[in-house]
Amino acid sequence: MTLSPAEIMKLPGGERMLQGLQDWRDGRTTVNSCLVVIAFGKFRAAGLVSGEAPFAEAELVLYDLLKKEGHNAYGRYNSLIRELVSFGRALARAQRGTRS
Repeated sequence: MTLSPAEIMKLPGGERMLQGLQDWRDGRTTVNSCLVVIAFGKFRAAGLVSGEAPFAEAELVLYDLLKKEGHNAYGRYNSLIRELVSFGRALARAQRGTRS
């Protein structure tokens, strides 16, 4: 069963992931849509996306976007990846909970 947007919003990083899903659906390459593409397999398994990942090497695209924004691209990249991992784990737990 696919989680609703309200349920996704409650997960750590849920707001960012929902924005990334919308950016991906709109064909925009953003920091948030790169996170969706990086975890495309998990998002597909959760029923949030379908098909194949829209572009390869999303990690490199993400890092390039962060470098263009300035500041500490390396630190921000690592922080976003940790947030993505945390979201993926929470999504899996939430889905297990909806199946019981």
